[in-house]
Amino acid sequence: MTTSTITLYHNPQSRSAGTRILLEAVGAEYTVEPVDFASGQNRTPEFLAVNPLGKLPTLVHGEAVLTEQIAIVIYLADRFPQAGLAPAIDDPLRGPYLRWLAFYAGCFEPAVLDRAYKREPIEASASPYRDYDTVIDTLAAQLARADYLLGDRLTAADLHWGNALKWTTGFGIVPMRPVFMDYIARVDAHPACVRARELDAALLADMAPPPASSAG
Repeated sequence: MTTSTITLYHNPQSRSAGTRILLEAVGAEYTVEPVDFASGQNRTPEFLAVNPLGKLPTLVHGEAVLTEQIAIVIYLADRFPQAGLAPAIDDPLRGPYLRWLAFYAGCFEPAVLDRAYKREPIEASASPYRDYDTVIDTLAAQLARADYLLGDRLTAADLHWGNALKWTTGFGIVPMRPVFMDYIARVDAHPACVRARELDAALLADMAPPPASSAG
């Protein structure tokens, strides 16, 4: 395995929080390049040369640049197979694993953003996710089957979904159904989630502006 450096462009108050969890979970050695939105660091020419959208997460591994959440989840879980967080290509669970990752990107996130911004729904037959309620009910039904998306086995998909549901229920975009809250609690207790929270708390403290000095 290559020892190329992994760099995560990161702000703990962004989608890159989930990527840090995955990096901790797979045991990767990585460095963090903090991105301060308040000062516009995500719009500098240097950062836009890496990710023209100016968005996080952005991850660089050697010559590979990855910019989409689900691409990063798949990449890291496959790149570090010793972590056991992704079904192998010939595993019967590989298809469902990819399904629920794609469901996040193609259905869940567009649905919750449309709901959050109060966008008028389009005709269900033309919508890529049908409608918000169907997306939420479909996810809830799957999580009611077992502890994790694929049964008793936690995968990288769960680490991603658990973090996403923690954020979206916290903001009131997704209802706090017991099935969601129990799932969030199970995933959030994973050592990688605990470690990432600790690291991000320290990073936020470092990124905070110094207190204004008072005149004597």
